[in-house]
Amino acid sequence: MTTTLRPVLYRAADIIPPAEVVDGTRARLVVPGVEQDGWGLDDERRLGAFAGPVERDVILHELEISGLRGRGGAGFPVFRKWSTVAAAPGDCVVVANGHEGEPASSKDRWLLTRRPHLVLDGLLIAAATVGASEAIVCVSHEDAASSVEAAIADLDQAGLVPEGLTLRVFRTSMSYVAGEESAICQAINGGPALPTSKPPRPFEAGVRGLPTLINNVESLAHAAWIRIHGGAEFASVGTQTAKGTALFTVTGDLERPGVYEMELGRPVSDLITAAGGSVENVRGLLVGGWFGGVLDASAVALPCCYDAFAAAGGGLGCAAVTVLGPEDDVLETATELAAWYQMESAKQCGVCVSGTGAIARTLRQISRGVTQPDATEKLMRWGSTLSGRGACSFIDGASALARSAGLELTRREGAEKGDR
Repeated sequence: MTTTLRPVLYRAADIIPPAEVVDGTRARLVVPGVEQDGWGLDDERRLGAFAGPVERDVILHELEISGLRGRGGAGFPVFRKWSTVAAAPGDCVVVANGHEGEPASSKDRWLLTRRPHLVLDGLLIAAATVGASEAIVCVSHEDAASSVEAAIADLDQAGLVPEGLTLRVFRTSMSYVAGEESAICQAINGGPALPTSKPPRPFEAGVRGLPTLINNVESLAHAAWIRIHGGAEFASVGTQTAKGTALFTVTGDLERPGVYEMELGRPVSDLITAAGGSVENVRGLLVGGWFGGVLDASAVALPCCYDAFAAAGGGLGCAAVTVLGPEDDVLETATELAAWYQMESAKQCGVCVSGTGAIARTLRQISRGVTQPDATEKLMRWGSTLSGRGACSFIDGASALARSAGLELTRREGAEKGDR
């Protein structure tokens, strides 16, 4: 099954223009010179990376006061992940997740091709902190894999890979679910890149059955920055529950789509303006990539933080924002996304197969003008009952999409009644 997506839904990872910094942001990742040819290990060391032995308790303390939350989608506190695996007895494994199966995101690919040494510094810090014997960078894009492999060769030549630690790249498939934590572990273990039932979770038993710490590559880059500058400095920008800066992928109805670094807590409108968009022309927003549902135009005023996006019915996720413009119809966009969800399902769990299929069929019928008196009620019900089911959280995205479509139908029905 294939589906042709609207122009506004192009895959962000297919283009990686030079990253930019939103005005007023104290950048940590998009630093001066990083886009120049030849940026490499010496530049990162000049900024403080690979600064000698890692003190486990110090690193964990700095992560705790930093408030760093995972930048891969779930926003789980990094300190809690690291401390849990560090407390496990025996050997363990660390994995840098650079799979980036979210079509609206390209920030991980940017990091892996522009600052791979910084990501590796964060990965080595994680390995030393939790006591791992193996560190793996999981990628799906060819250029990202080549970049990381070259960076690992640099570290080997410079004698920066700790004795007794295996550091390598693992290439996995491009499918959306292949980036889920348990799918990564299963693929590394030689199985299909599909999510597995839980428990056990990867931090309990993952790669080779060992406790496995999996962090998004941006999370690791921030961890490396925190080791250099400290947790308090990291937390000096952002909000109480969303600290630091983040890499946002901004696409859609814009003049300059791409990757932007901005402090968390600033409004979405700042991102849109920085990317050459018109706030007045926004028809709606896809937030958290294609996974967080569709919000109406009022969402441009939302602060970019986990709590605000969740309260609005979306999610910050991987910090990908797609702007729908005047020519983009919310229901038509939702219909095409529903077809994508149906296609990308791992088809392991009945609730996901039936749920994504029912949502896609219902929205297709609506788009074709087929009368369905209970369509709004069904979409709203699926939007509240499907989330959290199945072996992984893939169905959560389809559920959010159904809720968004149901709210849009409700709005239109109310507008029609008002016109009578």
